[in-house]
Amino acid sequence: MLDHTNPQIPATLKSTDTSTETRDEKLKVSLEKQKREITSTRKVGGQPLTETVASDTTPSSGQAEAAHPANANRIRVPSRDNHKLAAVIERVNNDIELFTMWKCANINAVDRLGISDHGRVHVQIVANIGLKMLRLLRAAGITSSIAQHHGGSGMTEQDAEVVVVLGALMHDLGICVHRDEHEHHSLWLAERKLRELLDGIYDIEGRTIITAETLHTIVAHQRSQRCLTIEAGVVKVADALDMAKGRARIPFEQGHINIHSASAAAIESVELSAGEAKPIHIQVNLLNSTGIYQIDELLRKKIQNSTIKDYIELVARIEAETEQKLMSVFSF
Repeated sequence: MLDHTNPQIPATLKSTDTSTETRDEKLKVSLEKQKREITSTRKVGGQPLTETVASDTTPSSGQAEAAHPANANRIRVPSRDNHKLAAVIERVNNDIELFTMWKCANINAVDRLGISDHGRVHVQIVANIGLKMLRLLRAAGITSSIAQHHGGSGMTEQDAEVVVVLGALMHDLGICVHRDEHEHHSLWLAERKLRELLDGIYDIEGRTIITAETLHTIVAHQRSQRCLTIEAGVVKVADALDMAKGRARIPFEQGHINIHSASAAAIESVELSAGEAKPIHIQVNLLNSTGIYQIDELLRKKIQNSTIKDYIELVARIEAETEQKLMSVFSF
């Protein structure tokens, strides 16, 4: 169980966030077949400090993923001093219905459609990346939309964190109904769950505001849908950043050789840090240049159609002197 008085750094996204967070801090996400390794590096007293944590990823089959939120499957995010966020996450981790919907979503996505993971592991990665991005924006002096437009109702930057995390956790719930138009299916599934999760943590006005803002992040994560808030832009971009080691957001049929599968396999890792010229620096490390398809077709378009495009610098880099060969022959 998470200790909300001293939040634990999650195994799913190792974070070294402190009140003195510097631009030297980097978040590196890399995924292997059955392992996910997250390395966070920052300078302490002029010396680099690196910590690495490895954890299991989702099984290849949605059917193999347990619906009950056992300790190993709990959602973990660095709530820090945000007690409302910590309380919401505790309720999420005790909600068997929510975990079952994530399992059902992955059965549709992985088992029936043969596309990439859209279940519990995916939404937790998105939640952690989104929270990191929101905090980088705040550190650069960017005010969240909920604090800007609902400040008179008592909404603050901590409430923006609740919106981003809940939007990330619920943006793909609708896939348990159907992959097609899943953003809209997610809305009616999430609305009831949000009222349950927020009841007692917020009063009626606060709960209504958080629900409305979260539902907007859900519907706006669609590539072509306009974002009206900073929080929605964060969730949209964070969703696309779960792309390392074949975890492509552009659906592809597993086992089939095409531009989708080739470009997905070409993504080695994604690094997220404070930028020099802009608040957020994203570096995508590639094994070979086919990975540009994922970046150009999804990530770039999601960034451009978000509210945070002016705050992001994006770099794609091929580290190896020679590109790694992914296939010996391609024919049709």
